[in-house]
Amino acid sequence: MTENTEQAEVARFLDTEVSEVGKNKHGVKCQRCPSVILNDGVGTLKEISFKLPNMKKKGDTEGDTEEISHFWMVPDMFQFENVGFSNTVGNVKFLVCADCEVGPIGWHDLDTKLSYVALNRVIYSE
Repeated sequence: MTENTEQAEVARFLDTEVSEVGKNKHGVKCQRCPSVILNDGVGTLKEISFKLPNMKKKGDTEGDTEEISHFWMVPDMFQFENVGFSNTVGNVKFLVCADCEVGPIGWHDLDTKLSYVALNRVIYSE
């Protein structure tokens, strides 16, 4: 993907999914099952680089990582609708869908208590 194409996709996404105050306009759902992860207006768009392991289902073998730079920041773990937390890895816990256990869809920082959901690892309800 060229840089111009990527920039156009980000601009289109910002137009359709991010409110004027930087919150998610629509509910955030799992890519693999109908589970709702976040209700609309809960996550705040943040640009921060983080390497997440590639997506997998429970039981799949370990894989490579992907550097992701756009996330929904969730200030309180109790604001999630359906999310599971992995065992601690370093100072983070990875986030997975609580229903189908696919992930990681993001991470929870144990130092700051903030959670981050990768924009490209979820889908959106209308």
